[in-house]
Amino acid sequence: MTIIPPGSTIGILGSGQLGRMLAVAAAQLGYRCHIYAPETGPACDVAAAFTQGAYDDAAELAAFARRCQVVTYEFENIEPAAIDAAAAHVPVVPGRASLETAAHRAREKQLAELCGGRPAPWHRVGSRDEFDAALAAIGTPAILKTATEGYDGKGQARIASPDDADAAWAAVEGRECVLEGMVAFTHEFSILLVRGTDGASIAYPPPHNEHESGILARSSVPAPDAIGAQAGAAAALATRLAERLGHVGVLTCEFFATADGPVFNEMAPRVHNSGHWTIEGAVTSQFENHIRAICGLPLGSTALTGAAVEMTNLIGADANGWPALLAERDAHLHLYGKHEVRPGRKMGHVTRVRR
Repeated sequence: MTIIPPGSTIGILGSGQLGRMLAVAAAQLGYRCHIYAPETGPACDVAAAFTQGAYDDAAELAAFARRCQVVTYEFENIEPAAIDAAAAHVPVVPGRASLETAAHRAREKQLAELCGGRPAPWHRVGSRDEFDAALAAIGTPAILKTATEGYDGKGQARIASPDDADAAWAAVEGRECVLEGMVAFTHEFSILLVRGTDGASIAYPPPHNEHESGILARSSVPAPDAIGAQAGAAAALATRLAERLGHVGVLTCEFFATADGPVFNEMAPRVHNSGHWTIEGAVTSQFENHIRAICGLPLGSTALTGAAVEMTNLIGADANGWPALLAERDAHLHLYGKHEVRPGRKMGHVTRVRR
């Protein structure tokens, strides 16, 4: 892939806050961004152009792609056919393999195992009979997750005992799922890996991630020693996954730190909420490094800009506290421009860098 020079147009599939922050980073490097999505969103506020279209509209996707020099995506709940429609006219990075794998829980676990990783005990579930057999094999407690389109705790049903089986199956409405055994862990963390078109890769210091109600609440670096001791093995797995997929851009892999080493949870072929701290907390943000990677540019340093960094998500009504955050000397406030406040909705984040 040749270098995409500044002044070119980068297409982004998806109009959410990740697209917004990608577009801001791209603009700082001299690129224009063109958003494609079924509806407007935070990314449209800062982009040079917006095309409203369905992800299954091949003709509209083709017209969009012809106006761009490269196309990327901000989330993985897109049909691979959308990638194909755009890729017929312009490079799409990351490619189809990354999207197809990360968008399906069973496929990503299979690949992790193939690359020497260790996910939680799991079984693929396509019917009630398969669910019952998987539950008998794994036991409880366990968690039933839809194979696709689950995020921020959605599409999941926890099973404390066999008595919860009927309710769990009803909750996923008979969709294809994976059943996972629960893992005893001390911490959750992620590896944010960036891989360039030349195959070179670099990782950020692993953040310690804390969740509340299934939604990321805080990410902080440096991580506790228990994470630091396992980060090398986790980063090595992320590197093998990226190489196997031929991935270009940011690849995020989430892990549990356990007494027996890192347990792979899931991956995302994109910039990630657990990397928002990098905007002020790293020399080069995850968003800028993704733009650099997909445009064939040298990758930037992932070193910290301070002694410690903490990112806190502003979820729902948390965002109403923005005046106080603006008055806080060392707080860096990011609001996503969402007008409707809803419980569980990510409205923004705040990052604090300790020098």
